[in-house]
Amino acid sequence: MKFHSKDISLAKKLDADDPLKSFRGEFVITEEKTIYLNGNSLGRLPLKTQSNLNQVVNKQWGERLVRNWNEGWYDLPSKVGAKIAKIIGAQEDEVIIADSTSINLYKLVLAALQYNRERKTIVSDEFNFPSDLYVIQGIIKQLQKDHNLVIVKSNDGITIDSENINMAINSETALLTLSHACFKSAFLYDMERITKLAHDSDTLMLWDLSHSVGVVDIDLNKSNVDMAIGCTYKYLNGGPGAPAFIYVRKDLQDKLNPSISGWFGDSSPFEFNLEYSASEGIKKFLTGTPPIVSLSAIDSSIDLILDAGIENIRFKSIKLTEYLIFLISNILLPLEFKIGSPLDENFRGSHISIRHPEAFKIVKAMTDEKNNIVVIPDFREPDNIRLGLSPLYTTFEELWHTVNRIEEIVLTKEYQKYQEIKSVVT
Repeated sequence: MKFHSKDISLAKKLDADDPLKSFRGEFVITEEKTIYLNGNSLGRLPLKTQSNLNQVVNKQWGERLVRNWNEGWYDLPSKVGAKIAKIIGAQEDEVIIADSTSINLYKLVLAALQYNRERKTIVSDEFNFPSDLYVIQGIIKQLQKDHNLVIVKSNDGITIDSENINMAINSETALLTLSHACFKSAFLYDMERITKLAHDSDTLMLWDLSHSVGVVDIDLNKSNVDMAIGCTYKYLNGGPGAPAFIYVRKDLQDKLNPSISGWFGDSSPFEFNLEYSASEGIKKFLTGTPPIVSLSAIDSSIDLILDAGIENIRFKSIKLTEYLIFLISNILLPLEFKIGSPLDENFRGSHISIRHPEAFKIVKAMTDEKNNIVVIPDFREPDNIRLGLSPLYTTFEELWHTVNRIEEIVLTKEYQKYQEIKSVVT
């Protein structure tokens, strides 16, 4: 996509021609002066979720009480999982909502190591989300069976060469686990190609979809992916701390066993047997009682994505990121900024990272609520400003205002009045 004008009139035209423009009205937006570019950390609240949670809290919980377990609650993990399956190219009985992303990763990594018990190596990369690496490191310490973690390095600080992945996999590799879209640079792996590299060495493949689900048209079945996990509070707009999902390909479900046995994963949980008997299929990966209020929030938010169509969302995501890169290239690059994301749309998720020596202070200026325009991105060490673009509610005009606001902050040296004091959450 080529853009030829830095004038705001182009942004207005792109918004007017946007086939998804009506979806912005489906979200709670209380401050029009605030430009929210952090949907890659926490998505906006859908209006439908507000009304749905009111029903869940006041009617289902308030009036029906425990009776509602037999009136829809018990089946909610499967119901919501089936909806997510539609946007990640999976069968309905291959996806279920359970626990957090890290706990689901723990279950699947241990299951993979048990399945490939003769192999001792796990391969990942330096762009994987740190929590994923922490979980793997903890498992290695827990097992004490000489397992090791191999971290593939980047050649350019933005992407990972698939040949580097290929060279790291061998006959000792039990599992390859990667983030589909990398959290800092938004580098997007070729899922089908990398999965095939793993399978060529009889290695299991596990993808973390947290930064791609809801904005990238994923097809797990076509790519023959073994396992996947993902969170629901970013582009799926499921709410803060919303539970995660877990995918296991159907032919592997009987071969992989979860390491955490909980009563909701039991074949007959309400018989209260003293010996655990795992459910068949994907349900065996459930553990404790599901968080019904959070699950209900996800249930309604996924409907917006299904209504818009993941292919349409991906098309707009690419258009948004291309337009933002155009503006950055023409306005910010002369001001010591560097683009920290792939320029090739085929290898880029839905956020753009820009880098600057004063990135943290620039973000402080952008988010200062005393200003006429407030822009909310996020900061990632050491010098990354992440601009997360959510196609259902981010507009082209917002991107125009964002880039011009950043230019103003740097040209006037406004950022210099802010101190390098970081809050707990950046």
